[in-house]
Amino acid sequence: MFSNLSERLDGVMKRLRGQGRLTEENLQETLREVRMALLEADVALPVVREFVKDVKERALGEEVKRSLTPGQAFVKIVKDELIRVMGETNDGLDLSARPPAVVMVAGLQGAGKTTSVAKLARFLRERDKKKVLVVSCDVYRPAAIDQLRTLAAEVEVDFFPSSGDQKPVAIAAAALEHARRQFHDVLLVDTAGRLHVDEAMMAEVQDLHQALNPVETLFVVDSMTGQDAVNTAKAFDEALPLTGVILTKTDGDARGGAALSIRHVTGKPIKFLGVGEKTKALEPFHPERVASRILGMGDVLSLVEEVERGVDRDEAEKLNRKLKSGKGFDLEDFRQQMGQLGKMGGIGSLMDKLPGMGQMSEKVKGQVNDKEVARLVAIINSMTPLERRKPDVISGSRKRRIAAGSGTQVQDVNRLLKQFKQMQKMMKQFQKGGMKKMMRQLGGRGGLPPGGMPPGGFPM
Repeated sequence: MFSNLSERLDGVMKRLRGQGRLTEENLQETLREVRMALLEADVALPVVREFVKDVKERALGEEVKRSLTPGQAFVKIVKDELIRVMGETNDGLDLSARPPAVVMVAGLQGAGKTTSVAKLARFLRERDKKKVLVVSCDVYRPAAIDQLRTLAAEVEVDFFPSSGDQKPVAIAAAALEHARRQFHDVLLVDTAGRLHVDEAMMAEVQDLHQALNPVETLFVVDSMTGQDAVNTAKAFDEALPLTGVILTKTDGDARGGAALSIRHVTGKPIKFLGVGEKTKALEPFHPERVASRILGMGDVLSLVEEVERGVDRDEAEKLNRKLKSGKGFDLEDFRQQMGQLGKMGGIGSLMDKLPGMGQMSEKVKGQVNDKEVARLVAIINSMTPLERRKPDVISGSRKRRIAAGSGTQVQDVNRLLKQFKQMQKMMKQFQKGGMKKMMRQLGGRGGLPPGGMPPGGFPM
């Protein structure tokens, strides 16, 4: 998300940093470019107008005039205003009610509502240690009930059965009674969606809301719909007392205008971002961290939190001991590293949080994605234990067998072995001189070794 906006703003800020001082003239040109960048990112026009006005007022004030580095002072102002527009702080779920706390999830069909319910259930079970029950009140789409049943099993939470011949309010009441009897902490209610906002849909969710009296009413919206996302959120907010928004498919939205507009237009906070298809791909929305990402500064805090949660400490210590003993890094270790990336929401999610990644070329980004990682793992899985431990034994005939077994080409196997050797060199540097040498191996400031990014990224 925000890659287009980040690219545009980065160019604006670079030119401004080269100015010795800020004048009315160069500020006017800069603000015009900022305005265009925001509009191209599909940010709502009222938001753009207010944003530019506030930035201009602060930029012409004493804050910048007294600064020895006016360009950097301007960047700080832009960051502060981005944070303000998106809501200052993270608004978490308020589950302080007497259990079961009911969370109702509404939205249009296709926005990712059912998947978001499963992601939220997993989030609450794993991070908040809550006992969660999920139920589907979508009686118009039996597939939605089956989908939620399957997802509930995957994320290891309880599922309350329902069917298409029941009334939504009756389903919700029965699920709530079951949650009380079974001492669940949270009941997540998935409601029916439509292809557009209509009276019947609104009447139904209003009846459900009245029957359940939820502590949280979350609106799920597809960020890829841009301004339509904001307009739909506004329509729902007028019909329901929404408490927050889940913005989905943000990994596929290069513009990000919805994230910058929803809080301003509806007054409701974005509480979570859906950052991928996996059930782990749900992040709390932190305005300050997102503003840092927009300005190419990365999001190191979220990155550290993901690593803390996702890394298997025993496996990491085992690898560390192995490297220290001089046994070296082999393809078995490499495969485990790939597994660790999967646990942390995928390599795309991690790269998005690294400083400077917004300026990386699309060609390089294309080398480092979850599909490529899955293909690399398939190639390693086709090898024998000996080949994984000693890749040097892999001859031409072995490469053909490995390629056939993994459904890939011989050149894919060659590419993996070449990248693996680069990774081995990085590991040796890491052993000898730590992170500084490893970063030099990467080419200093975010550069890459010949042949592209080592598929393992950074050692865990």
